[in-house]
Amino acid sequence: MFQGYTWCNRRVATYREKLSPSVWLMVAIGLVIPATALIFLPVNLPLGIAVGAGLWAGSVGLLWWAAPALRVENGMFHAGRASIELSFVGQALAFTKEEARAQRGVELDARAWLALRPWVDAVVRVELTDPSDPTPYWLVSSKKPDALIAALQAAQPSSANTPGKQSPI
Repeated sequence: MFQGYTWCNRRVATYREKLSPSVWLMVAIGLVIPATALIFLPVNLPLGIAVGAGLWAGSVGLLWWAAPALRVENGMFHAGRASIELSFVGQALAFTKEEARAQRGVELDARAWLALRPWVDAVVRVELTDPSDPTPYWLVSSKKPDALIAALQAAQPSSANTPGKQSPI
């Protein structure tokens, strides 16, 4: 019918990353099974194991469901429930290990917006250029910080289309 056209009703993201819990965290939460079994031991051991397994599955499911996603799509950068136009995104820098710890701690600006997860080591600091926004930057955890920075840079609008600049029409 329409040759040469591809139809798609989904938004295409240039970058997507879900900050899902790590394997070690799921194993650590698994300690709820023997703890619950120990509590239920005087009553019924199989019931204690079943309740512990249910608590473990519920905890892991809640962490998985509540994990924020980082997305760069349609001229926007989304980190969890927050989003900002890419025209207001400035420089993005990646930090790992001790530098990331310092960014989360002693060098953190109290006005910064945070999307941090303790099971993700690296962070990306995304400077904001919106003069009406009191937030100086976003600090987000990322398992692939270099890919996130590359996606932010690639999706940046041209300088002629940024807010406050005149278009050469």
